[in-house]
Amino acid sequence: MTDNIRTYTREDETTTEEETRTEQGEKEQCPECGGRVISDTEHAETVCQDCGLVVEEDEIDRGPEWRAFDAAEKDEKSRVGAPTTNMMHDQGLSTNIGWQDKDAYGRSLSSRQRQKMQRLRTWNERFRTRDSKERNLKQALGEIDRMASALGLPENVRETASVIYRRALEEDLLPGRSIEGVATAALYAAARQAGTPRSLDEISAVSRVDKMELTRTYRYVIRELGLEVKPADPEHYVPRFVSDLDLSDETERMARELLDSARQEGVHSGKSPVGLAAAAVYAAALLTNEKVTQNDVSEVASISEVTIRNRYKELLEASDSAAPA
Repeated sequence: MTDNIRTYTREDETTTEEETRTEQGEKEQCPECGGRVISDTEHAETVCQDCGLVVEEDEIDRGPEWRAFDAAEKDEKSRVGAPTTNMMHDQGLSTNIGWQDKDAYGRSLSSRQRQKMQRLRTWNERFRTRDSKERNLKQALGEIDRMASALGLPENVRETASVIYRRALEEDLLPGRSIEGVATAALYAAARQAGTPRSLDEISAVSRVDKMELTRTYRYVIRELGLEVKPADPEHYVPRFVSDLDLSDETERMARELLDSARQEGVHSGKSPVGLAAAAVYAAALLTNEKVTQNDVSEVASISEVTIRNRYKELLEASDSAAPA
């Protein structure tokens, strides 16, 4: 029995190269007009440069998700892994070892491997916090993240609070003050700067320091760091109060109009912005025939019912005065 054995000659190799070049040439030419095709990365398409025919579409974009307009910006944005963040004492550049004692397949480690991993965790923790400054920063940033989560503050507020605390630590403002106090003051200032303020009562409720220490530390921090914090606007509290009380958009719009009238009449001067916002929401609910009690509003805003009674009457009078005759 004779086996048919095909030998690979030089002619076959030449033929294969020619076929490959022919296929590549066909891809580089437009099938309609024979023009040159180019790749449009912005729209993920391959189009003809002459007649505009779309040869291929929905191509895979293998580039980065960001744009850069010069070499310096490209080097700055280029990264591997998660982006750095000021919310971690080492800016997220360290290694974390999981506590589950399991391998990549989810199988439990042996006793000897568990001991080894425990030793690695211990040394990893020692390397992450090598001096007192890093230990201080780690504790404070963890406290900021805990309080921000309890208050429902967004990511940008946490980042700003972390930057403020880092500045306070660098300028040596902590001696004589507690870590929790400065961290709470930084979060309170960041929330006001971002336009999502929380009242002192709300902040002190989730903090480990009392209200008096918080106000004293807050004044000291903004004075020493030269922070520009505008007075809280009552309108910034209105959406949160309306949402917590499950009221309508019409009530929110009416509350904003009442606060606008109060500003025009000068009623808001010297008054607590939280009290004005709560009173405006209560008065707006009455005007729109929505059922809400002063007790409900006082619980949401963390102020007394007496304040709401006094303020909402002033707001209604200011609204009547501002209304055109």
